[in-house]
Amino acid sequence: MAKVLLINPVIRIQDKPRHIPYGIAQLAAIASRKGHQIQVFDANGWRPTDSEIIDVLKADNWDVIATGGLVTTYGFIKKVVSLARQACPSSLIVVGGGVITPIPFEIMTFLAEVDVGVVGEGYITFPEILERLDNGTRAWSDVKGIIWRDIGGKLHLNSERPLLNDVDSLPFPAWEFFPLEIYFRNSSILLSEESMLSKRRLEIACSYGCRFMCKYCFHLGLSDELTMRTTSEGNHEVVISKTRNVRHHSAEYVIELVKYARNRFGVDFISFLDENFVSLSRNNVWYDEFSKRWEESGLIPECVKKGTNHDPVKCSGVHWGTTAHAALASYDILKNFKRLGCAYLDYGLESFDDGILKSIGKGSNARINEQAIIHTLKAGIRPVPNQIIGFPGETFESILVNVDAWNRLGIQSYPFFATPYPGTEWYYSYKDKILEQYEGKLEDFLLDLGDATRITAVISENFNAVELLGLRELMVNRDVKRILEYKKIWKKQKSC
Repeated sequence: MAKVLLINPVIRIQDKPRHIPYGIAQLAAIASRKGHQIQVFDANGWRPTDSEIIDVLKADNWDVIATGGLVTTYGFIKKVVSLARQACPSSLIVVGGGVITPIPFEIMTFLAEVDVGVVGEGYITFPEILERLDNGTRAWSDVKGIIWRDIGGKLHLNSERPLLNDVDSLPFPAWEFFPLEIYFRNSSILLSEESMLSKRRLEIACSYGCRFMCKYCFHLGLSDELTMRTTSEGNHEVVISKTRNVRHHSAEYVIELVKYARNRFGVDFISFLDENFVSLSRNNVWYDEFSKRWEESGLIPECVKKGTNHDPVKCSGVHWGTTAHAALASYDILKNFKRLGCAYLDYGLESFDDGILKSIGKGSNARINEQAIIHTLKAGIRPVPNQIIGFPGETFESILVNVDAWNRLGIQSYPFFATPYPGTEWYYSYKDKILEQYEGKLEDFLLDLGDATRITAVISENFNAVELLGLRELMVNRDVKRILEYKKIWKKQKSC
């Protein structure tokens, strides 16, 4: 069986390692269950030097060295595949995930060391790659969902891989392959009192994909939206369609996974990774079963049952937090969330300006956003109001509307910057404008990408990078006076 080294890239180098990569943990479990010899090198957890990376690469005769992640990890992946090819010249190097899925030809061109790229979901594809190696072959022409390099260096993109329909067939994530004590030391996240006091937090996905079509969001094939189109030259290219197919685990699977996490690893907090957990919870049959099993399993925190303040030393059970779409967050659902131990809801509100919300395809409006915040607070759950500025149609008026809403609701947000990541509709719409800002060099843009707290390519029609940086600081400080003063200067400059 294959000797496989899975490498988790460094994520958010400016922050501590807080999140075990769920996808890599699942792939480790799948490959291990099939008998392969799996080792995980968690660079995000260990934060290694280059010499330490080389030592790991040379530690064994790896048949496969595989890595991947979101496009924000591109810089580290570029470095590690270069080191891997030098240290392990005969190993098959595989890259997957969001870094390659929307732009496979570009990434394979930039990363000449990579032999195979997994495009879209890898649950079936990655084991098939390992099976080919076990059979002594590197013939890839009939493996769906990959891009590969032939002996002559030519790239070939095969047809798309159908999604795994029965997600309950997935094994539980192999968390034990990761340096859990590092992550547990950094369990605390500033989203609620309970999450701040957490000592052993893990993350779980109940569903895969999202039914919404927001223009700023990644589309990486998890909702069945990824297809391959045959070009006039007879090749394939990635196309993102409007199809949406959100898959989810059964309530029984989710509860058993939470119980496993608590019994084996002693977790006190679960973060549900769903793109929109509230959407899943509106399925009454699923949510009724989830609620029943959560309660019967003794997972409701003691402080919630007794209505007392949370004490992490005495509190049994499992607190949790998750994601929400404002248009789906009814008060009745939120009350039930609180009863089960929900501590926070992470909302992608984006803006309180109706024109902006309509332009980005959010499926919400300002009134609904405000109502969601009010209902969440009333239910006793902490709302996390994520917002973005620098939209293509951003104006002084839309910025001021946000400040007014913050004052009215008594909330604070530190907005992200609108960023046209590959895999978003914005990337395709504004590609020429992006490249203009990087002297035509796409790779420079990829190397510059972060988590949208730092500005990169600007797609705003009205403001440049300097203006957006300044306006965000004025917003956060509620400095309406200086925003209006700069508006006068801005208008005068535009009229010249």
